[in-house]
Amino acid sequence: MTRIDGPSSNGTAPELLGGMVLHPIPESVGRARRWYRKFTEPYELMCSGYDCVLMLSELVTNAVLYGAVDEPWLVRVRWYRVGDALRVDVHNSGCPAHVRMRSPDVTEAHGRGLLLVDELADEWWSGPSAYGGTVVVFVMRQAFKPRQPGL
Repeated sequence: MTRIDGPSSNGTAPELLGGMVLHPIPESVGRARRWYRKFTEPYELMCSGYDCVLMLSELVTNAVLYGAVDEPWLVRVRWYRVGDALRVDVHNSGCPAHVRMRSPDVTEAHGRGLLLVDELADEWWSGPSAYGGTVVVFVMRQAFKPRQPGL
């Protein structure tokens, strides 16, 4: 898997486009969807907005359900432009070692979030968060129209 969390192969550093801080409650999932749509709309993304919102919903849901620790904590979402790629980071206070794809039985109601991300994203990964805890990242390549030289 090629990571694009640092300078990309063309020397472009990640450009922060937006983000949000959410309380770890179920209502934050809908709030994340609404704010993400609102703040990415002006960029006229070329990737599927539906797919991105679905993946964001799954990752924020996982953060709310599995990121809990004893002290107060927040879910942090950030989205970046890296060259022509869109990168979305979801941070929570949980343990990075606990992020894993499951193979739920057909009768199980939960456990398919990372399977969806794995299917829809061009790449994804998880690891330690800069805020402490875990970050789960998905990337959509060719999400932006290429920039013209000199712009």
